[in-house]
Amino acid sequence: MLTASLKPLKADAFGHWEANHLLRRAGFGGTPDQVRLLVEWGLDRSVDYLVNYREITTEAIKADDFRGDIMQPPSPEERLAYRNAQQSQDEVTLEKIRRLRQDRQRQDRQQVRALQQWWLKRMIETPRPLEEKMTLFLHGHFATGYRTIENSYHMFLQNQTFRKHAVGNFAELCFQIIRDPAMLAYLDNNESHKRLPNENLARELMELFTLGEGNGYTESDIKEGAKALTGYSFEGNEFLFREDFHDEGQKVIFGKRGTFNGDDFVRMILGKPQCSEFISLKLYRFFVNDLPGPIEGPTRAFVVNLAKEMRQNKYELAPVLETLFRSEHFYDEENVAAEIKSPVQLTVEAVRSLKTPIVDLNILVDALGLMGQDIFFPPSVKGWVGGRSWINTSTLFVRQNLLTHLLTGRLPSGFRGSSTRSQYDAMHLLSHLTKGGDGEYALDETVNFLLKSCLGANPLEPRRETLMAFAKDNGGRVNNELVIGMLCLITAMPEYQLC
Repeated sequence: MLTASLKPLKADAFGHWEANHLLRRAGFGGTPDQVRLLVEWGLDRSVDYLVNYREITTEAIKADDFRGDIMQPPSPEERLAYRNAQQSQDEVTLEKIRRLRQDRQRQDRQQVRALQQWWLKRMIETPRPLEEKMTLFLHGHFATGYRTIENSYHMFLQNQTFRKHAVGNFAELCFQIIRDPAMLAYLDNNESHKRLPNENLARELMELFTLGEGNGYTESDIKEGAKALTGYSFEGNEFLFREDFHDEGQKVIFGKRGTFNGDDFVRMILGKPQCSEFISLKLYRFFVNDLPGPIEGPTRAFVVNLAKEMRQNKYELAPVLETLFRSEHFYDEENVAAEIKSPVQLTVEAVRSLKTPIVDLNILVDALGLMGQDIFFPPSVKGWVGGRSWINTSTLFVRQNLLTHLLTGRLPSGFRGSSTRSQYDAMHLLSHLTKGGDGEYALDETVNFLLKSCLGANPLEPRRETLMAFAKDNGGRVNNELVIGMLCLITAMPEYQLC
């Protein structure tokens, strides 16, 4: 029965299914060898390894990995030249300036494409999967879209901020968000002036980022919060507090009066219990069960208990995630294979768990967009809806074509890229199985293992019968060609869309 407590799973209850579930939810899945290693380690060591990853070496990210000067604002000299050309109606100079601007925009669009490939590659290769999984969560939570801000470097900087605070302190991240150039531009706060405060950031900060829609605030709090946030802007790639833009007068927020600034506003939000409950619910829906509509019963109680844990830890995320990933509730059968894989989860998990080769990241980036999750391009400030919205006749077709491409190398129709590569060796998946006296793997054991490994839950008997029939129709001898064929069938099963 589903429990509402944060009680940890008993140590002897952590087996193959539980390790597989943990790797999928706290990351992007794992190979059979990695699943067995976690079983050997046990629950506590496995959770500690995934959550407290900072000692694990990974590729360092440098500020100059991408260009930060493509979309720099014009210098005073350039602005003066533009004004002079306008006044004198110098069309030659004006056209030259327009072409330079268009060239910078083209370069920036190319860079955001490179940025998409860079992050996808990082998710696939990282030895710290929860770091990238949490970065993805925060990207969808504090959703900011390139199409609106048109500055790829600001998206890169925001991505770094999310990664830095991935399992850090959520409160500290909120203080950084109101200083983030991408967010400030996206919600029009960079020009918010005391004479005409822009309410976008104040509204979304409470409605979508911290408290939830209509939960513990009023329209007056939004207006007063907007005044507190005036002057929070940026210049180039750096945060800039414009004192002459800031409203230094009295404000009344949540019934309290003072000369509050943006930091005071955030601090007051974090002090409300609704904040920890809202963030706990968002984490729950991302990592445990993407339940539609309001939650109730043991699920509601579990989220409330998790929120208490968050407040006790002063918004430190690591201990909250440790508690979540150790809990009996997390491993309950109601929460296993209960979420539809996001396009990113589907793609990255397939590559990481099956070790399929990649020739061209462009193909994968295109597929993410066609499946509805174009990273760095969330559809709105609400991020991606997720859940059942991931699946329709169009996206399901792309999902199956993408998985077939990863397994066979065949390029789906309409995709850009190359399909040239050496054949995928799928036999590594069976390396721990015992061969018979004839030196070959037993068919029934192979079928059972592949289903168990790929579906992450007890497969239905009809799925096993389908796979056995396919294998026997194709000779019944376990070789690389047959295993790839069976994997194509498994990845087309409805259960493979779940994690």
